[in-house]
Parts: sequence; structure tokens; C-alpha cells
Amino acid sequence: MKRNLLGKLSLVALGFSLLVGCGSNVSTAGTDNTQEKKTIKFGTCPGPYADMVKYALKPSLEAKGYTIEVIEFSDYVQPNLALSKGEIDANLFQHEVYFENFKTEHNLELTKLINVPTAGLGIYSNKYKDLSEVEEGATLTVPNDVTNLRRALKEVQNAGLLTIDETVDVTAFSEKDITSNPLNLVVTGVEAAQLPRTLDSADLAAVPGNFALAAGMDLSSAIYTETLAEEMKNIIAVQTKDKDAQFVKDIIDVVESEDFKNVIEGSDYDFSAFQKPEWYTAKWGNKAQ
Repeated sequence: MKRNLLGKLSLVALGFSLLVGCGSNVSTAGTDNTQEKKTIKFGTCPGPYADMVKYALKPSLEAKGYTIEVIEFSDYVQPNLALSKGEIDANLFQHEVYFENFKTEHNLELTKLINVPTAGLGIYSNKYKDLSEVEEGATLTVPNDVTNLRRALKEVQNAGLLTIDETVDVTAFSEKDITSNPLNLVVTGVEAAQLPRTLDSADLAAVPGNFALAAGMDLSSAIYTETLAEEMKNIIAVQTKDKDAQFVKDIIDVVESEDFKNVIEGSDYDFSAFQKPEWYTAKWGNKAQ
């Protein structure tokens, strides 16, 4: 109990939005389903999804009487682990394929709530203006985490630059599963957050949309952009034991609200170019990007 109290005081002292590095600990009490929750700790990563929490979710949740704390993590590992430990109450940073793979691998009791508008992965280049210009032996950087590696190389395949073995399970997929590489592209895996920086040296980079935006890149500058499958659109996740809690119902209510839609469709942020989930398109009649 003393340790949890100290953890709470530390979070207050650090302020509203915290940056948590790999391996860091965020101390807070676990969820008590016997009492009405008044504070929701949202885990996310710096960039557009942190902005989505702050500007599309936070105001409406505060109007419902909640205090919202946004806790930013610097990697894709800690947000699910922190959620599982009860250090945060919900997270928004990952697509469903990554989420399902991660929670199975780590045996976590987590549940998807709802898909949200998502920025697609793009192939970017400072050297080429069009895919038709790509030369033999060009260098290509891709994400090195297992789910986004296959995702990226599948899009490179869709762009017509190589062929992969799609029968290989996503958890076992590697660069060795490229079956045809007519341009002899030199493929290198890089931590996803670092991919924008590789454009200074690599000819091509397959960059997930959130990292492109976080690096100040214009999504429309991609020479190829993926069309996201529903399971590749980002989600909000909570602990399974909280899935029927009132604060969870209120999160869903806000995501499905007109206020959320107005922020997404507005011009103040980068969300309007995001690809919309199926429920969003069905509800609002907006054409998916």
C-alpha cells in the first residue's frame, strides 16, 4: 500500500503527460471494480495516437467526470505489460494483429475494445519520386518487429517490388521468406521508431504511419501507401476483467460520439487522412480513406 501511494505521488509530481522509457516502472494501484473509477490512465506512444487521446478522447471523458492521465511510452513493449499489471487502465498505440500476438506470447488477460482511425504504412524515399524509378540493388529499411516486418514486406510486394511467402506464420516470418527479389533490394530491419531517420542513407523506407507523423513526415509524400485491413487498424485495449466496467463503457461511448468524429474530420490535427474502421464508416457514412 505504501509503495502504491508513493507511486501515485510521483506521477502527480511529474505532471499530466509522462514519458516512460523501456524497462521503466509506472507505479499505480490496480483497478478496483467495486468502486466507480474517477481517474483513467491512458497508455500510448508519442505521436498521433497520444494526440488522439489528448484531443479526441480526453475532453469528452472529462465532461463525463473523469480525470484523464496520458502516459507515453517510448516502445511497443511496455504499454501492454503496464496494462496487464494495472499500472494503466487502457492503451491506444497498436493494431489488432500485434495486440493478439503480444498477449498470446506473454499470456496476458487483455481485451480489445474498439478500432480507431489509423494512419497507414507508407513506402517513402528521398531519392525516388515513383516506384517505377527504383533501381536494382536499392536499399530498403523495414520494421524489425515480427508483425510489422511481414506487414511492411507484404506492402512492398503489393507495390510490385518483390514477392514473399504468405503461408509463413506471422510470428515466424523473416526476411528469409522473401521468395522473389528481381531488383535485388537490400532489405534491412530497423526499430520502427528509427525508420524515418534511415531515409538519409537508405533509398527506400517502409514506415508505419504513426512513426511517419511523429517524425514530421507528410503522409501524402509516400510513393506507396497501404490499404489497411481491419485487423491492421489500431485499437483501444483494457484488462479483460475491466471489459464491463462503467469507465470502459464510457470510453466506447466517447469513441462512437459525434464529438470524436468532429475532431477526427477536422483540420486542426492530422487525423482526417487516417483510414477509418468499418464501424465508423457504417455509422457516419464517411468514405474510408
